[in-house]
Amino acid sequence: MINLFYMDGLPVAVMGLGKSGLATAEALARSGADVWVWDDKDASREAAAAKGYKVVDLMTADLSELTTIVWSPGIPHSFPKPHPVAERARAAGIELVCDIELLARAERDSAYLGITGTNGKSTTTTLVGHVMEAAGRRIAVGGNLGTPVLTFPSLGGGGTYVLEMSSYQLELTVSITYDVAVLLNITPDHLDRHGGMDGYIAAKTLIFHRQTKPRTAVIGVDDAHCRKIYDDLVAKGDQIVWPISAEGAVAGGVYAADGWLVDDTDGNAERVAELSRFPALLGKHNWQNAAAAYAACKAAGVPVPAIVAAMTTFPGLAHRQQLVRTIDGVRFVNDSKATNADATEKALATFDPIYWILGGQAKETGLDGLEGLMGRVRHAFLIGEASDRFAAWLEANKVPHTRCGTLDVAVNVAAELALAERLPKACVLLSPACASWDQFANFEKRGEAFAAAVEALEGEAA
Repeated sequence: MINLFYMDGLPVAVMGLGKSGLATAEALARSGADVWVWDDKDASREAAAAKGYKVVDLMTADLSELTTIVWSPGIPHSFPKPHPVAERARAAGIELVCDIELLARAERDSAYLGITGTNGKSTTTTLVGHVMEAAGRRIAVGGNLGTPVLTFPSLGGGGTYVLEMSSYQLELTVSITYDVAVLLNITPDHLDRHGGMDGYIAAKTLIFHRQTKPRTAVIGVDDAHCRKIYDDLVAKGDQIVWPISAEGAVAGGVYAADGWLVDDTDGNAERVAELSRFPALLGKHNWQNAAAAYAACKAAGVPVPAIVAAMTTFPGLAHRQQLVRTIDGVRFVNDSKATNADATEKALATFDPIYWILGGQAKETGLDGLEGLMGRVRHAFLIGEASDRFAAWLEANKVPHTRCGTLDVAVNVAAELALAERLPKACVLLSPACASWDQFANFEKRGEAFAAAVEALEGEAA
């Protein structure tokens, strides 16, 4: 377990008592800190008090003893409006950091491999972890992926922490200099939390904070924002910079071309594997993930044959284009992790024809950008808060649709139509293009509910 020895005897506050917040409080208490905890929800405070933690109202308490508040990244601390506790803390000169910053201060001898991007970061992080574990590396994998980092083992020298980093976490982590840092892509997302696109891009760019050679930056160059970041880093020359692409050749990088994964990092443009050898990495978006993971693991010193061998056995990511069941030739695919239109675009481009289940708590960008894929959608089935907004969009794009309200209803109605029509390669696809919070605690619970509803369907499974 992580020992936060440098906090021994110090008062430290934890703001936000979700899974990571409680793990942080436990790690601090185990390390001898005087732990204060707070959450805006009564039930969370009561649960913490029942576990013996000191509940202190950070909205009103004297904060002068504190130097650090460990902040839940999900709570706004700047935009669109800072939480009052954040305002109080900054006025008192108290630092706001997340749990990953505490890990970095405790485990200074370990290596760090960080992965960010608007989409694909969970798949890429999981894939990197899979490859490095198969290669015999001592690793721990987590961060935004779901495993609280302060539950990790202490790896010390020779170990590597593989961390999925959200833009929120990057803003609250100042001490890590990543030995390998990966930026996959940037498209509009979470703009309200960063004061607009410029703030979002700046947060993502923090993954390369203080990198110097021989540290390596791996950057997807298939979007204009990341291409500019790539050009800027190359011009500065501080670190090694490898471009990656799913669109075609990029000099000095790793890319997908003509069905192959190609490595040009040494200037040889060597075909290292046919992409068809990676069954869990179908579609152009996954080619980018494959190129990024390959480049990251090579930069971390994993031999190329070991990387390729491990990628062929990668099982894929739960809730990301995950085949749940095939009934009478109709595939039922769980893509609950697609919480915005850009992520949903990847699934819509992979399947045809589609019986599309979508909706939930909409992002500000809605369904913009998906117009060109509507020819693949046989029928759409709407759930959740976004139903009215999305129905208007579907109507404008001449897509037949049904308002279902809840996910269980949508599964049954979609299955009935798909099984009646029996079209070749048909797919009932949950790819919501929305957050889940209107009806589910998280996208995982939504995906699990979809899988349960599919398993309850009658029909001959393949």
